Amino acid sequence: MSSPQSLSSNTSSSRDSGTSAKTRASWSPLGATVLYTPEELRTLTPIRENVEKRSKIPDLRDVFLCHAWDDRKEAAKELHDMLEENGVSVWFSEKDVLLGSSLLREIDKGLAKSKVGIVLVTPNFLTRIKGEGIADKELSALLARDLLVPIVHNTTFEELRNVSPLLGSRSGLSTAEEPISKIAIKLAELVSA
Repeated sequence: MSSPQSLSSNTSSSRDSGTSAKTRASWSPLGATVLYTPEELRTLTPIRENVEKRSKIPDLRDVFLCHAWDDRKEAAKELHDMLEENGVSVWFSEKDVLLGSSLLREIDKGLAKSKVGIVLVTPNFLTRIKGEGIADKELSALLARDLLVPIVHNTTFEELRNVSPLLGSRSGLSTAEEPISKIAIKLAELVSA
């Protein structure tokens, strides 16, 4: 298996980035420099509304990071670190599942105690959900709520739709369209209270 590209270096576009004017989101802080496409705003606005409702629940993490086990030390770790650098509290199996504890139970608690779920969709993830492993169980729980943002990396939304039509039918963000550093900022703005 070849090593995945850095999240910020993916250059093949999976969707037409369009020529639509970008604008700030209503939830962006004053002085924010990250801009959103109209499609991103349509996708993220209902999630933001749910985040605002869930923000009233005490002791929630901002984000539950769903990823393929094979990506835990590379792509998922890189995304985790960038989110935390932007002030986002992240449930991440690498640090939140203690040795000897039940992985499925800890995942269940992490899902319940997070404002929003992000799914890092990579070729490894697509392979894992075909096999109906733990990533598939996480995905099922996230799909049941309108609290899910797919982040496509080193693959396309078309490839995702071929494996998971439900997840592929949701719009999300793609490292082919902008660097992960901007995606991390958008996610930080999305979950800020």
